[in-house]
Amino acid sequence: MTGRGVDQILPTPSDPEIFESYVRDARAYVRLAERANGPIPRHVDFAYVWGGALQALARFAPAARIVNLETSVTVSGEAWPGKGINYRMHPKNVGVLTAARLDVCVLANNHVIDWGFAGLHETLATLRAAGIRTAGAGADVDEAASPAVVGLDGGRHLLVYACGSQTSGIPAEWGAGREAPGINLVDELSLTAAQHLADRIGRDKAAGDVVVVSIHWGSNWGYAIPREQRRFARALVDSGTVDVVHGHSAHHAKGIEIYRGKPIIYGCGDFLTDYEGIAGHEQYRGDLSLAYLPTFDVTTRELTELHILPMRQIRFALQEASPTDAAWLQAVLTREGEQFGTRAELSAGTELRLRW
Repeated sequence: MTGRGVDQILPTPSDPEIFESYVRDARAYVRLAERANGPIPRHVDFAYVWGGALQALARFAPAARIVNLETSVTVSGEAWPGKGINYRMHPKNVGVLTAARLDVCVLANNHVIDWGFAGLHETLATLRAAGIRTAGAGADVDEAASPAVVGLDGGRHLLVYACGSQTSGIPAEWGAGREAPGINLVDELSLTAAQHLADRIGRDKAAGDVVVVSIHWGSNWGYAIPREQRRFARALVDSGTVDVVHGHSAHHAKGIEIYRGKPIIYGCGDFLTDYEGIAGHEQYRGDLSLAYLPTFDVTTRELTELHILPMRQIRFALQEASPTDAAWLQAVLTREGEQFGTRAELSAGTELRLRW
Protein backbone atom coordinates (compact mmCIF):
# COMPACT_ATOMS: atom_id res chain seq x y z
CA MET A 1 0.00 0.00 0.00
CA THR A 2 2.40 2.63 -1.29
CA GLY A 3 -0.31 5.30 -1.61
CA ARG A 4 -1.70 7.92 0.77
CA GLY A 5 0.74 8.39 3.68
CA VAL A 6 3.64 6.45 2.14
CA ASP A 7 3.29 8.46 -1.08
CA GLN A 8 3.67 11.66 0.94
CA ILE A 9 7.29 10.87 1.93
CA LEU A 10 8.37 9.89 -1.60
CA PRO A 11 10.10 12.31 -4.00
CA THR A 12 6.91 13.51 -5.74
CA PRO A 13 3.94 13.35 -3.34
CA SER A 14 0.39 13.56 -4.67
CA ASP A 15 -2.01 16.34 -3.73
CA PRO A 16 -2.61 15.38 -0.07
CA GLU A 17 -6.35 16.10 -0.11
CA ILE A 18 -8.40 13.01 0.78
CA PHE A 19 -12.05 12.54 1.68
CA GLU A 20 -12.20 10.40 4.78
CA SER A 21 -14.68 11.24 7.51
CA TYR A 22 -12.01 12.21 10.05
CA VAL A 23 -8.94 12.90 7.91
CA ARG A 24 -8.75 15.30 4.99
CA ASP A 25 -4.99 15.38 4.48
CA ALA A 26 -2.85 12.31 3.68
CA ARG A 27 0.07 13.85 5.58
CA ALA A 28 -1.84 13.15 8.80
CA TYR A 29 -0.85 9.48 8.43
CA VAL A 30 2.81 10.47 8.38
CA ARG A 31 2.35 12.50 11.55
CA LEU A 32 0.61 9.57 13.28
CA ALA A 33 3.56 7.32 12.49
CA GLU A 34 6.01 9.94 13.72
CA ARG A 35 4.06 10.33 16.94
CA ALA A 36 4.44 6.58 17.51
CA ASN A 37 8.06 6.00 16.48
CA GLY A 38 9.87 9.25 15.74
CA PRO A 39 10.74 11.49 12.76
CA ILE A 40 10.35 10.23 9.20
CA PRO A 41 12.42 11.87 6.46
CA ARG A 42 10.70 13.43 3.45
CA HIS A 43 11.52 13.05 -0.25
CA VAL A 44 13.24 9.76 0.52
CA ASP A 45 14.94 7.67 -2.15
CA PHE A 46 12.85 4.89 -3.61
CA ALA A 47 14.65 2.13 -1.71
CA TYR A 48 13.91 3.71 1.68
CA VAL A 49 10.54 2.07 2.37
CA TRP A 50 11.85 -1.40 1.52
CA GLY A 51 14.73 -1.08 3.98
CA GLY A 52 16.16 -4.44 5.03
CA ALA A 53 13.68 -6.37 2.89
CA LEU A 54 15.78 -5.81 -0.24
CA GLN A 55 18.85 -7.48 1.21
CA ALA A 56 16.79 -10.27 2.74
CA LEU A 57 15.12 -11.04 -0.58
CA ALA A 58 18.44 -10.87 -2.42
CA ARG A 59 19.72 -13.78 -0.32
CA PHE A 60 17.05 -16.00 -1.90
CA ALA A 61 17.21 -14.53 -5.44
CA PRO A 62 13.56 -15.41 -6.25
CA ALA A 63 12.71 -16.12 -9.86
CA ALA A 64 9.80 -13.67 -9.65
CA ARG A 65 8.48 -11.05 -7.24
CA ILE A 66 4.70 -10.68 -7.01
CA VAL A 67 2.69 -8.21 -4.93
CA ASN A 68 -0.91 -7.13 -4.57
CA LEU A 69 -0.61 -3.38 -5.24
CA GLU A 70 -3.42 -1.85 -3.23
CA THR A 71 -3.39 1.69 -4.59
CA SER A 72 -4.01 3.55 -7.79
CA VAL A 73 -1.01 5.21 -9.47
CA THR A 74 -2.45 8.41 -10.85
CA VAL A 75 -2.82 12.17 -10.68
CA SER A 76 -6.58 11.87 -11.21
CA GLY A 77 -8.60 14.10 -8.92
CA GLU A 78 -11.87 12.25 -9.47
CA ALA A 79 -12.28 10.32 -6.24
CA TRP A 80 -14.80 7.48 -6.49
CA PRO A 81 -18.04 8.97 -5.13
CA GLY A 82 -19.01 7.96 -1.61
CA LYS A 83 -16.17 5.48 -1.12
CA GLY A 84 -14.54 7.49 1.64
CA ILE A 85 -11.07 5.94 1.60
CA ASN A 86 -9.11 6.67 -1.55
CA TYR A 87 -5.53 5.52 -2.09
CA ARG A 88 -3.26 6.93 -4.77
CA MET A 89 0.44 7.24 -5.48
CA HIS A 90 1.92 9.80 -7.86
CA PRO A 91 3.04 8.20 -11.17
CA LYS A 92 6.46 9.83 -10.75
CA ASN A 93 6.89 7.65 -7.66
CA VAL A 94 6.64 4.41 -9.63
CA GLY A 95 10.36 4.03 -8.94
CA VAL A 96 9.43 2.77 -5.48
CA LEU A 97 8.08 -0.36 -7.21
CA THR A 98 11.00 -0.83 -9.59
CA ALA A 99 13.42 -0.37 -6.67
CA ALA A 100 12.03 -3.62 -5.27
CA ARG A 101 12.46 -5.28 -8.69
CA LEU A 102 8.81 -6.26 -8.80
CA ASP A 103 7.80 -8.44 -11.73
CA VAL A 104 4.02 -8.48 -11.26
CA CYS A 105 1.54 -6.14 -9.60
CA VAL A 106 -1.84 -7.72 -8.96
CA LEU A 107 -4.58 -5.08 -9.27
CA ALA A 108 -7.85 -6.93 -8.56
CA ASN A 109 -8.52 -5.22 -5.23
CA ASN A 110 -10.74 -2.61 -3.58
CA HIS A 111 -8.43 0.39 -4.01
CA VAL A 112 -7.15 0.30 -7.59
CA ILE A 113 -10.13 2.34 -8.92
CA ASP A 114 -10.31 4.71 -5.93
CA TRP A 115 -9.71 7.59 -8.35
CA GLY A 116 -12.03 6.47 -11.11
CA PHE A 117 -11.55 4.61 -14.36
CA ALA A 118 -9.26 7.38 -15.59
CA GLY A 119 -7.11 6.59 -12.57
CA LEU A 120 -7.15 2.89 -13.48
CA HIS A 121 -6.10 3.66 -17.06
CA GLU A 122 -3.17 5.75 -15.81
CA THR A 123 -2.21 3.07 -13.29
CA LEU A 124 -2.02 0.43 -16.01
CA ALA A 125 -0.09 2.68 -18.38
CA THR A 126 2.38 3.78 -15.69
CA LEU A 127 3.15 0.26 -14.51
CA ARG A 128 3.60 -1.08 -17.99
CA ALA A 129 5.85 1.82 -18.98
CA ALA A 130 7.98 0.93 -15.95
CA GLY A 131 8.28 -2.66 -17.15
CA ILE A 132 6.01 -4.11 -14.47
CA ARG A 133 3.46 -6.71 -15.58
CA THR A 134 -0.11 -6.47 -14.30
CA ALA A 135 -2.92 -8.94 -13.64
CA GLY A 136 -6.53 -8.61 -12.56
CA ALA A 137 -7.49 -5.30 -14.19
CA GLY A 138 -7.75 -3.99 -17.70
CA ALA A 139 -9.56 -2.11 -20.42
CA ASP A 140 -12.13 -4.92 -20.68
CA VAL A 141 -12.94 -8.24 -19.03
CA ASP A 142 -10.66 -10.25 -21.32
CA GLU A 143 -7.65 -8.13 -20.44
CA ALA A 144 -8.54 -8.18 -16.74
CA ALA A 145 -8.78 -11.98 -16.79
CA SER A 146 -5.53 -12.49 -18.71
CA PRO A 147 -2.41 -13.61 -16.86
CA ALA A 148 0.80 -11.73 -16.28
CA VAL A 149 3.53 -13.86 -17.84
CA VAL A 150 7.08 -14.10 -16.48
CA GLY A 151 9.75 -16.14 -18.25
CA LEU A 152 11.48 -18.87 -16.25
CA ASP A 153 14.52 -21.02 -16.93
CA GLY A 154 14.18 -23.83 -19.44
CA GLY A 155 11.61 -22.07 -21.60
CA ARG A 156 8.92 -22.38 -18.94
CA HIS A 157 6.70 -19.56 -17.71
CA LEU A 158 5.08 -18.28 -14.56
CA LEU A 159 1.45 -17.30 -15.17
CA VAL A 160 -0.17 -15.00 -12.62
CA TYR A 161 -3.97 -14.68 -12.68
CA ALA A 162 -5.83 -12.32 -10.37
CA CYS A 163 -9.43 -11.86 -9.31
CA GLY A 164 -11.35 -10.05 -6.61
CA SER A 165 -14.41 -10.83 -4.52
CA GLN A 166 -16.97 -8.32 -3.30
CA THR A 167 -16.43 -9.83 0.18
CA SER A 168 -13.31 -7.62 0.34
CA GLY A 169 -15.28 -4.42 -0.25
CA ILE A 170 -14.88 -4.17 -4.02
CA PRO A 171 -17.82 -2.22 -5.49
CA ALA A 172 -19.86 -4.22 -7.99
CA GLU A 173 -19.49 -1.36 -10.48
CA TRP A 174 -15.76 -2.04 -10.69
CA GLY A 175 -16.23 -5.34 -12.49
CA ALA A 176 -14.83 -5.27 -16.01
CA GLY A 177 -17.22 -5.88 -18.90
CA ARG A 178 -17.01 -6.95 -22.52
CA GLU A 179 -16.32 -3.35 -23.54
CA ALA A 180 -15.88 -1.76 -20.11
CA PRO A 181 -12.74 -1.29 -17.99
CA GLY A 182 -12.42 -2.66 -14.48
CA ILE A 183 -11.17 -5.61 -12.49
CA ASN A 184 -11.64 -9.34 -12.85
CA LEU A 185 -14.52 -9.65 -10.39
CA VAL A 186 -15.70 -13.06 -9.19
CA ASP A 187 -19.44 -12.87 -8.52
CA GLU A 188 -19.31 -15.64 -5.92
CA LEU A 189 -16.72 -18.05 -4.58
CA SER A 190 -18.50 -21.08 -5.99
CA LEU A 191 -17.30 -24.33 -7.49
CA THR A 192 -18.68 -23.16 -10.83
CA ALA A 193 -16.61 -19.98 -10.67
CA ALA A 194 -13.51 -21.97 -9.72
CA GLN A 195 -14.05 -24.33 -12.65
CA HIS A 196 -14.55 -21.41 -15.03
CA LEU A 197 -11.21 -19.95 -13.93
CA ALA A 198 -9.48 -23.33 -14.12
CA ASP A 199 -10.80 -23.85 -17.66
CA ARG A 200 -9.32 -20.50 -18.70
CA ILE A 201 -5.97 -21.42 -17.16
CA GLY A 202 -6.02 -24.81 -18.88
CA ARG A 203 -6.35 -23.10 -22.25
CA ASP A 204 -3.44 -20.74 -21.56
CA LYS A 205 -0.78 -22.81 -19.85
CA ALA A 206 1.80 -25.10 -21.39
CA ALA A 207 3.51 -28.13 -19.88
CA GLY A 208 5.97 -27.07 -17.17
CA ASP A 209 4.40 -23.67 -16.57
CA VAL A 210 3.79 -22.61 -12.96
CA VAL A 211 0.46 -20.93 -12.15
CA VAL A 212 -0.35 -18.51 -9.34
CA VAL A 213 -3.93 -17.39 -8.69
CA SER A 214 -4.00 -14.21 -6.60
CA ILE A 215 -7.34 -13.45 -4.90
CA HIS A 216 -8.52 -10.42 -2.94
CA TRP A 217 -11.21 -11.73 -0.60
CA GLY A 218 -12.69 -11.45 2.87
CA SER A 219 -12.55 -8.97 5.71
CA ASN A 220 -9.62 -6.93 7.04
CA TRP A 221 -9.35 -8.51 10.49
CA GLY A 222 -9.82 -11.94 12.05
CA TYR A 223 -8.20 -15.36 11.65
CA ALA A 224 -11.32 -17.29 10.62
CA ILE A 225 -11.20 -18.71 7.08
CA PRO A 226 -14.67 -18.97 5.53
CA ARG A 227 -15.80 -22.29 4.15
CA GLU A 228 -16.33 -20.84 0.68
CA GLN A 229 -12.69 -19.71 0.52
CA ARG A 230 -11.42 -23.17 1.38
CA ARG A 231 -13.75 -24.78 -1.15
CA PHE A 232 -12.80 -22.32 -3.91
CA ALA A 233 -9.05 -22.62 -3.31
CA ARG A 234 -9.09 -26.41 -3.11
CA ALA A 235 -11.17 -26.65 -6.27
CA LEU A 236 -8.51 -24.65 -8.12
CA VAL A 237 -5.82 -27.06 -6.94
CA ASP A 238 -8.01 -30.08 -7.69
CA SER A 239 -8.31 -28.88 -11.28
CA GLY A 240 -4.63 -29.68 -11.78
CA THR A 241 -3.90 -26.24 -13.24
CA VAL A 242 -3.00 -24.12 -10.18
CA ASP A 243 0.21 -24.30 -8.14
CA VAL A 244 -0.22 -21.42 -5.67
CA VAL A 245 -3.31 -19.70 -4.27
CA HIS A 246 -2.24 -16.27 -3.04
CA GLY A 247 -5.00 -14.77 -0.89
CA HIS A 248 -5.07 -11.27 0.56
CA SER A 249 -7.25 -8.56 2.11
CA ALA A 250 -6.74 -9.20 5.84
CA HIS A 251 -4.16 -6.82 7.30
CA HIS A 252 -2.37 -9.70 9.04
CA ALA A 253 -1.18 -13.20 8.18
CA LYS A 254 -3.57 -16.14 8.47
CA GLY A 255 -3.19 -19.92 8.49
CA ILE A 256 -1.46 -21.62 5.55
CA GLU A 257 -2.61 -24.90 4.01
CA ILE A 258 -0.54 -27.26 1.86
CA TYR A 259 -3.14 -29.07 -0.18
CA ARG A 260 -2.08 -31.85 -2.55
CA GLY A 261 1.44 -30.43 -2.54
CA LYS A 262 0.35 -26.86 -3.32
CA PRO A 263 0.40 -23.87 -0.95
CA ILE A 264 -2.84 -22.05 -0.20
CA ILE A 265 -2.05 -18.76 1.53
CA TYR A 266 -5.49 -17.68 2.68
CA GLY A 267 -4.27 -14.31 3.93
CA CYS A 268 -0.70 -13.15 3.34
CA GLY A 269 -1.13 -9.95 5.38
CA ASP A 270 0.13 -6.49 4.50
CA PHE A 271 3.77 -5.91 3.56
CA LEU A 272 3.87 -2.09 3.37
CA THR A 273 1.18 0.23 4.76
CA ASP A 274 0.64 3.70 6.20
CA TYR A 275 -1.15 2.30 9.28
CA GLU A 276 1.75 2.86 11.66
CA GLY A 277 0.49 4.76 14.70
CA ILE A 278 -3.20 4.04 14.13
CA ALA A 279 -4.80 2.66 17.29
CA GLY A 280 -6.98 -0.45 17.29
CA HIS A 281 -6.49 -4.15 16.48
CA GLU A 282 -3.06 -4.15 18.12
CA GLN A 283 -3.47 -7.85 18.96
CA TYR A 284 -2.93 -8.68 15.28
CA ARG A 285 0.47 -6.93 15.14
CA GLY A 286 -0.15 -5.12 11.87
CA ASP A 287 3.38 -3.72 12.07
CA LEU A 288 4.75 -7.17 11.22
CA SER A 289 5.03 -8.35 7.61
CA LEU A 290 5.87 -11.59 5.86
CA ALA A 291 7.48 -12.39 2.52
CA TYR A 292 6.64 -15.87 1.23
CA LEU A 293 9.27 -17.78 -0.75
CA PRO A 294 7.99 -21.12 -2.11
CA THR A 295 10.33 -23.50 -3.93
CA PHE A 296 8.93 -26.03 -6.40
CA ASP A 297 10.22 -29.21 -7.97
CA VAL A 298 10.80 -28.40 -11.64
CA THR A 299 9.39 -31.72 -12.85
CA THR A 300 6.37 -32.28 -10.61
CA ARG A 301 5.62 -28.62 -9.75
CA GLU A 302 5.10 -29.74 -6.15
CA LEU A 303 6.14 -27.55 -3.27
CA THR A 304 9.45 -28.64 -1.74
CA GLU A 305 10.08 -25.75 0.69
CA LEU A 306 8.31 -22.65 1.93
CA HIS A 307 10.56 -20.09 3.55
CA ILE A 308 8.95 -17.07 5.20
CA LEU A 309 10.81 -13.84 5.96
CA PRO A 310 9.41 -11.81 8.88
CA MET A 311 9.80 -8.04 8.70
CA ARG A 312 8.71 -5.12 10.84
CA GLN A 313 7.68 -1.69 9.55
CA ILE A 314 8.87 1.29 11.55
CA ARG A 315 8.94 4.91 10.36
CA PHE A 316 7.47 3.69 7.06
CA ALA A 317 10.51 1.47 6.39
CA LEU A 318 10.93 -2.29 6.67
CA GLN A 319 13.53 -3.94 8.84
CA GLU A 320 14.15 -7.57 9.65
CA ALA A 321 12.01 -8.67 12.57
CA SER A 322 13.59 -9.17 15.97
CA PRO A 323 13.90 -12.71 17.38
CA THR A 324 11.00 -11.91 19.72
CA ASP A 325 8.76 -10.76 16.85
CA ALA A 326 9.76 -13.73 14.70
CA ALA A 327 8.86 -16.07 17.55
CA TRP A 328 5.47 -14.36 17.89
CA LEU A 329 4.78 -14.88 14.18
CA GLN A 330 5.94 -18.47 14.38
CA ALA A 331 3.46 -19.12 17.19
CA VAL A 332 0.60 -17.49 15.27
CA LEU A 333 1.27 -19.40 12.04
CA THR A 334 1.56 -22.65 13.99
CA ARG A 335 -1.64 -22.02 15.94
CA GLU A 336 -3.62 -21.03 12.84
CA GLY A 337 -2.06 -23.77 10.72
CA GLU A 338 -3.00 -26.56 13.12
CA GLN A 339 -6.36 -26.97 11.36
CA PHE A 340 -4.43 -27.72 8.15
CA GLY A 341 -1.65 -29.81 9.66
CA THR A 342 0.99 -27.12 9.11
CA ARG A 343 3.38 -25.48 11.53
CA ALA A 344 6.10 -22.84 11.35
CA GLU A 345 9.61 -23.38 12.65
CA LEU A 346 12.35 -20.86 13.28
CA SER A 347 15.11 -21.47 10.76
CA ALA A 348 18.32 -19.48 10.26
CA GLY A 349 18.29 -16.37 12.43
CA THR A 350 14.74 -15.01 12.37
CA GLU A 351 13.65 -16.77 9.18
CA LEU A 352 10.71 -19.17 9.33
CA ARG A 353 10.11 -22.40 7.46
CA LEU A 354 6.72 -24.06 7.07
CA ARG A 355 6.41 -27.76 7.87
CA TRP A 356 3.57 -30.03 6.79
